[in-house]
Amino acid sequence: MRSLAITEREGAIFSARPPRSVIERLQMAQDNYHQPVLEREIVGFFASQSAGVLLDATLGGGGHAASLLAASSERRLIGIDRDPDARAAAARRLALYGDRVRIVGATFATMLEVVAAQADFLNGEPILGVLMDLGVSSHQLDESSRGFSFRADAPLDMRMDPTQGITAAHYLATAELHEFVRLLRANGEDRFAGAIARSVLERQPQTTNELTEAVERAVPMAARRRGHVATRVFQALRIVVNDEVDQLDLGLDAALNVLAPGGLLAVISYHSGEDRAVKAALHEAATGGCHCSYELGCVCGAVPRIHLRRASAQLASASEIEVNPRARSARLRTAQKVLA
Repeated sequence: MRSLAITEREGAIFSARPPRSVIERLQMAQDNYHQPVLEREIVGFFASQSAGVLLDATLGGGGHAASLLAASSERRLIGIDRDPDARAAAARRLALYGDRVRIVGATFATMLEVVAAQADFLNGEPILGVLMDLGVSSHQLDESSRGFSFRADAPLDMRMDPTQGITAAHYLATAELHEFVRLLRANGEDRFAGAIARSVLERQPQTTNELTEAVERAVPMAARRRGHVATRVFQALRIVVNDEVDQLDLGLDAALNVLAPGGLLAVISYHSGEDRAVKAALHEAATGGCHCSYELGCVCGAVPRIHLRRASAQLASASEIEVNPRARSARLRTAQKVLA
């Protein structure tokens, strides 16, 4: 677990000086690593925590973090990301904020350990808010060499952290047919899951183009009318390669544990499976795990951990979707940890 004040270099920790000119400020503002989704809504949600420390558990290129820091000069922020490219981009973007930021290389499932290791930065202050912006960033999709997208040919990697874990190609080399079929069905690919799995495992693709071709061979032309035929397959592989299901469960629990009483939690998800998991976890925390009859009332003594700030997910506005089409699938769920 490595941390940096702002600028990361191998084997060292540096605090970057603030930019010296308007030109440098503009260059940072124009860093388009990733366009943050629901930016205005996130800043508004955390407005009540205008002083203190926030934790951005999915830092990415630092878009949300920059907006949160800009909104209040009394805020400080710990940013977590397992992608070294993302951390480097965030360090550039957030250099303006100097020692108000600490960037850590880690997964959000390890939030508790991350916070425990930042005693010097926290100086006794609690975590007043946690943001989790799930899924893959625009930059990761657009960066062809990472293998996240079928839009350009690249090695079939798909790891968020290219130094850890197995690649998508390695997963396919070791996966059993029934296991891969189950993965595809869990990701919404019901009708052709069996045919796709057989085609892919028989061909053992090593690149994104080879994977796309294997998927296309398994799906009749008449069924290719809605979206790209390989979208769900790429998504399913990315999820399993990065252990996203277990990471999300662990991360949500860690977020609730790391938050101070009264602290705020915001989670943005991008596909139905993610949103169902977030909704279920927050409901469980909001009821304290109570499963008593609604008509009879609670008799089990369960104690809620959070209050839901909205009954349903918040969606991006039409104007935001027009500017950033990837916001179309975003779902924001928010909660507040109960006071002790």
